[in-house]
Amino acid sequence: MITRRDVVKATGLAVGAAALLPRLSLSALAQSADTAALMQAGPLGDVWLGPADAKCTIIEYASLTCSHCAHFHKVTWPVLKERYIDTGKVRFTLREFPLDPRATAGFMLARCEGNDKYIPITDLLFDQQEAWAFVKPPESPIDALEKLLRQAGFTKDKVEACLKDQKIYSAINAVKTRGLDVLKVESTPTFFINGQKFSGAMTIEDIEKVIKPILGA
Repeated sequence: MITRRDVVKATGLAVGAAALLPRLSLSALAQSADTAALMQAGPLGDVWLGPADAKCTIIEYASLTCSHCAHFHKVTWPVLKERYIDTGKVRFTLREFPLDPRATAGFMLARCEGNDKYIPITDLLFDQQEAWAFVKPPESPIDALEKLLRQAGFTKDKVEACLKDQKIYSAINAVKTRGLDVLKVESTPTFFINGQKFSGAMTIEDIEKVIKPILGA
């Protein structure tokens, strides 16, 4: 369960973590992951975009309060989706790796209405990150989330109920813990492209360097 106090206390944690991430070369960051372990979904399941038989699979571990993650989803993600996911060449999923209680709260709300709204809500929260993730007193981050998610059909009561859902809270933490312990995810964003791990921000050019040989392009 996430409380208002937990969310309020989280100010600045994600900003600091993101600022520490180096911009390293792909060759320095690529590592292999066990395929069976990597493809094991969390308790709530994975939300996939793209066909199951796509030649290339991308799994992203991200935090909703990570500025590098938000930049990826604003700038790189739309191009990746248009060129490769919507055309059936790439299969993609986003997994939860919250860096702080505010990110956990955002993911809980994204999962609360079922998996159909997961991608639209996470897209919204990344796009409007400044409006809710980094607000300071007297403005409340929960109130900011409530205001933002009205356009997704959430009421104040619905937000409060979602943030008290222990099943969702535990499931999101399980995904993060497994990412840490089994897949050795250490920072956000981290991408697994056909089992190869790339830590740190990736531009569309970075991604294409990896996926074009896979696709035979």
